[in-house]
Amino acid sequence: QVQLVESGGGLVQAGGSLRLSCAASGRTFSNYVMGWFRQAPGKERDFVATISWSGGNTYAADSVKGRFTISRDNAKKTVFLQMNSLKPEDSAVYYCAAAIVGSSEMDLVTDPRLYNYWGQGTQVTVSS
Repeated sequence: QVQLVESGGGLVQAGGSLRLSCAASGRTFSNYVMGWFRQAPGKERDFVATISWSGGNTYAADSVKGRFTISRDNAKKTVFLQMNSLKPEDSAVYYCAAAIVGSSEMDLVTDPRLYNYWGQGTQVTVSS
């Protein structure tokens, strides 16, 4: 079992930055691929970024590539999402998630249906 708690959301002006954190409980955090997703009102939950359990492989959605960076600290059982050059269209509830995958340290997961655990979400609002 893994419990995930996001933090770091808030209100920021366009062009600003925020750093989201997701703290995990449980002994096997380093075995999970981690991901960030977001959901705006009336829209589906969209993939944002994912990171392999080793931290050696990452992938981000085209809409955030070059602006958002995912990272993790397995010793602290925490995954981060650094968000720069924020735009109003980035406004959403951001969720972190954990996926149990195979043994490859390069595995990534972009499909939300493959994630086993989810946090409660943190609101990000970007004003224009």
